[in-house]
Amino acid sequence: MTEAMIRKKAGMASVKDMPVLQDGPPPGGFAPVRFARRIPNKGPSAMAIFLATFGAFSWGMYQVGKGNKIRRALKEEKYAARRAILPMLQAEEDERFVKEWKKYLEEEARIMKDVPGWKVGENVYHSGRWMPPATGELRPHIW
Repeated sequence: MTEAMIRKKAGMASVKDMPVLQDGPPPGGFAPVRFARRIPNKGPSAMAIFLATFGAFSWGMYQVGKGNKIRRALKEEKYAARRAILPMLQAEEDERFVKEWKKYLEEEARIMKDVPGWKVGENVYHSGRWMPPATGELRPHIW
C-alpha cells in the first residue's frame, strides 16, 4: 500500500501524521508452541533388537562350527591319503637310494684302487650307526 491510500490524501506527509498500524496476534491467539521432547514409539524394542542380534550371532557361530567340522574332515582325509601312499613312496626312494649307492661304491672303488688298505664302502667315522645322507644326494656337487 502506498502512503496516499492510507492517509486518503495525495502527496507525502510526515510520518507523525500517519495512522499507527501495529502487528498483533490473530484473533483467538497463536497456536501453542510445542517445546516438550516427544519421541515417537516407533520401531522394535530393546529386547527385540537384543534377541535379533543374539540370534544372528548364534547362527553365525553355528555356521563357523559346521565349517570347522568340514575342514577337519578334509584335513583328516588328506592325512589318511598321505599315510596310505607313504610306504610306496618310501619304497621308491629306497630303490633310488640303492641304485645311487651302487654307483657311489663303484666310483669310490675306481678312485681309491691305488690306496693300500682301503675298504670300499666302509664308514670313516666308526660310529657304529648307519645314517642316511642328510641331503638326499650321495655325491655333493663339487665346483
